[in-house]
Amino acid sequence: MTANAHEQFHCPICETDKPANGAVPRELIYGPVADLIQRKRPHWPAHGLICSDCLNHFRTEYVEDVLELQKGELSTLEQEVLRSLREHEVLAKNINLEFEQQLTLSERAADKLAEFGGSWAFIGLFFAVVITWITFNAGLLLTRPFDPYPYILLNLALSCIAAIQAPVIMMSQKRQEAKDRLRSEHDYQVNLKAELEIRHLNGKLDLLLTRQWQRLLEIQRIQLDAMQDFARKAPPNQNT
Repeated sequence: MTANAHEQFHCPICETDKPANGAVPRELIYGPVADLIQRKRPHWPAHGLICSDCLNHFRTEYVEDVLELQKGELSTLEQEVLRSLREHEVLAKNINLEFEQQLTLSERAADKLAEFGGSWAFIGLFFAVVITWITFNAGLLLTRPFDPYPYILLNLALSCIAAIQAPVIMMSQKRQEAKDRLRSEHDYQVNLKAELEIRHLNGKLDLLLTRQWQRLLEIQRIQLDAMQDFARKAPPNQNT
C-alpha cells in the first residue's frame, strides 16, 4: 500500500502529475458534471481519469451555473409578471369616455334633457311656473287673464311636456342599458384575461418549482460525491 500511495498519474485536465489515489474515473462522475468537463476540455478521453482538485473545481462551477440559471429564471418570471400587468392595464380602458365619444348631438341633448327632468331643479321650476301661472290667471294681478279657470292652456302645456318627456327618458334609458351592456362585456374581458394570466403565471411557478427541486437534487448529489471522495482519501484510523 505504501508503493501505491506514491504512484503518480498524469491528469489530462490540469496537465500535471498527481497522486494515483486521487484519480477519479469518468464512470464515477455525475453525468452533468462530466458533460461540463467535456465541454470545457474537449480533449478529455471518453474513459479518462481526472484528479480530485480538477473535479472539485468543475463541481463548484456546475453548482454556480445552476444557481445562476435559477436566478435568471426568477428574473424572467418577474419580467413576465410586469408584461402581464402592463397588458392588463392597457385592456382596462374608460368605458364612459369611449361610450360618450360615440354619441351624436341629438343623443347628448336627450341625455341632458332627461338628466334635468329627473332633478330637483326641474321640480322647483315646475312648481314655480304653475304657481305663477295660477296667480296671474286667478284675477289677482291681471284684470283680463289669458287663461282663466279651469286653466285649459296650462293643462295643455303640462300634457305636451309629459308627452315629450316620456320618450326622451326612454331613449336615455336605452342608451344607459347599452352602456351597462358594454361595461359588462368589458368586465368579462378583463376578468377572463386576468384568469388566463393567473393560470399562465401559476404554470410558470409550478415549472420553476419543479426545476428548482431538480437542481437541489443535483447539488445534493454533487455534495454526496464530494463527501465520498473525501472519505476515500481520508487516512484510516490507527488503533493501538
